[in-house]
Amino acid sequence: MMAGASTTGASCPAGHSAGVAACGPVGPIASTGGAFLKDSYGRDLILHGVDAVYKHAPYELYVDPGKPWNFTAADAKAIASLGFDMVRLGILWKGIEPGTLAPNSPQICTPGLPGHANQWNASIAKSYISKVKETVDLLGKYGIFSLVDMHQDVYNEMFAGEGAPNWAVCTDGLPATNTGNWSANYAEPAVGVAYNHFWNNDVIGNLQGNYDRAWRMVAKSFAGNRYVLGYDLFNEPFSTEVFSVGGAAEFDARLECFYTGSAHPGSLSGSPVPLTCPPTDPAEGAIPTIRSVDPTHPIFYEPDVSSDFGNADWIGPMPYKHLVLNFHDYCLAASFYTGFRSSSPVCPTQEQQAFSSQATARTNAADKQNPGGPAWFMSEFGAEPANTDLADMVAFANEHLVGWAYWQWKYYNDPTGGPSEGLASTGANGAPIVHQGRAAMLSEPYAQATAGTPLAMSYDPSTDIFSYSYQPNHRITQPTVVFVPTYRHYPRGYCALAEGARVTSAPGSTHLTLVAGRASSLVTLRIVPAPCGALPATLS
Repeated sequence: MMAGASTTGASCPAGHSAGVAACGPVGPIASTGGAFLKDSYGRDLILHGVDAVYKHAPYELYVDPGKPWNFTAADAKAIASLGFDMVRLGILWKGIEPGTLAPNSPQICTPGLPGHANQWNASIAKSYISKVKETVDLLGKYGIFSLVDMHQDVYNEMFAGEGAPNWAVCTDGLPATNTGNWSANYAEPAVGVAYNHFWNNDVIGNLQGNYDRAWRMVAKSFAGNRYVLGYDLFNEPFSTEVFSVGGAAEFDARLECFYTGSAHPGSLSGSPVPLTCPPTDPAEGAIPTIRSVDPTHPIFYEPDVSSDFGNADWIGPMPYKHLVLNFHDYCLAASFYTGFRSSSPVCPTQEQQAFSSQATARTNAADKQNPGGPAWFMSEFGAEPANTDLADMVAFANEHLVGWAYWQWKYYNDPTGGPSEGLASTGANGAPIVHQGRAAMLSEPYAQATAGTPLAMSYDPSTDIFSYSYQPNHRITQPTVVFVPTYRHYPRGYCALAEGARVTSAPGSTHLTLVAGRASSLVTLRIVPAPCGALPATLS
């Protein structure tokens, strides 16, 4: 079947809320097993979006005119206009629980059984989370779901990073040597000690217990919020063990214990043997802590940071529903500074290896709670200029049918990033100015919500031809939705050529909708530039 096209007729303006079936996913979002997240109608989702993380005080983004952390309706509208339906929205432990004690305070860092840190202030936490909620609701009004991300890099500001409050830094008295390169600071002894005290939870301040309590309050505040995509537990977990041979597997075992707790150990990928967790770990880890107040929002868990560069992911089955394997993909051959990527010829191989290792880990994490393995999602990549490497990454994600979030929306003077990472900047009037080169690569046609199972998806930026196929599920009555960036790639309109389904959206719509024929077992779609009547015979 064929549908014509025009240069007008966008059916879903950038101001639609996240609740219109013909305009994309409808919450609540679920992860019920298998590679894809699902919306409330059971449609398989491929989400595209951006990260938005503010790493300086006040450690969050919200409407505050004139401030560098100001995040407004203009930002949300610009993000939606690119066809993005999710934002990985940063929160920081230090923002939730800043406390009053200094690093290496004996009230916290004395070795021993975990007790009480006495740094919690419920009113501070409540005020912080209320501003996060304002931003979540603002994004939701523009059709955008929020993945709430507890962010950190290099643990704390004293290491030129961010994340943990000062009182949670225990270095055994080692000085906080700062090399001047935040990423190189990962190799500093004090950083390794601070992380290990957190993962071992072996000081009286009960570092993991306090972190989990912060998550509990966040999850309780967002339980039932249909604009929340889920919770990202810990950004890029690190230990010095990842530098040693076999160390990634050893660290991933401790990391998995942090996720589950000692009372509910899972097993490493490919191993049927339950883990033995450090005796000082909380009995109920981060996942069951969240589940105690929010039983349904998907929980996104990350492997250790070395998996960003293609290393094996050893995180295995964990006995909880609604999990999502959440990974990052960067080229280690490029400069280790985020924001300075290269076109090294080894990058494509390494980046594809990251997809392959995560595909294996996802399958190996299958259990009765997550049949077929958990869904998967790439929540960071990019942080780079508009170049061949960025184009490759978007193509790889299409090939693997994986949703993604580009790092990041704006630079925000990122202490652990680089000035070339922002997809947008802030103009003189406070409105976002989108970087057109990056936007041309990232804002592309894609299947947002599929009434069935996605099979293959590709987009050729040299011809603007998009191809998609899926196996329809006739029990789903809502349409398949494909975002089409008419303004950016189809200014003269487009022609949608569908087999096995009919196009039900208006000509030229930014959100193309398909309804499969009752007898169809396969739907194929091809979008080509120019109205159908103007197509050459070779394309029609």
